[in-house]
Amino acid sequence: MPKQVGNLTLYSVDDLHEQLGLSKMTIRAYLRDGKIRGRKLGVKWYITEEALREYFDEPRTNSSSKTSKKPKDYRYIVKGINDLVSEQEECDTIEETIECIDNQAIVSLFQVAIVDRDTDEVVELVKARDFLERNK
Repeated sequence: MPKQVGNLTLYSVDDLHEQLGLSKMTIRAYLRDGKIRGRKLGVKWYITEEALREYFDEPRTNSSSKTSKKPKDYRYIVKGINDLVSEQEECDTIEETIECIDNQAIVSLFQVAIVDRDTDEVVELVKARDFLERNK
């Protein structure tokens, strides 16, 4: 249940997990990576309604104006999702990324950061298994 502080509505990770159906780990990763703006108060993250609007109003790469621009160029960083797996490998192509993931003993311990080469911005953070399903 979102918290109301005056006329400010604050959503916790649990609130967004329930309402959006995203995993709590994904929401926390978005917060850490700055994909969604939020603040940590004590041990909990809070996201304002305004920050959610910014996230959803952000222009997507699937827009119709894409045809007038050159295609996006990405690099892919395969990295462990916790402190137990600190490995990280950068790949230039989707095929190279798939090969890198396939070489891991436990795929569920990895994620792929899709990074725009021009801006060095993380465009998307995807579980390794989801990346494989999407691109195989």
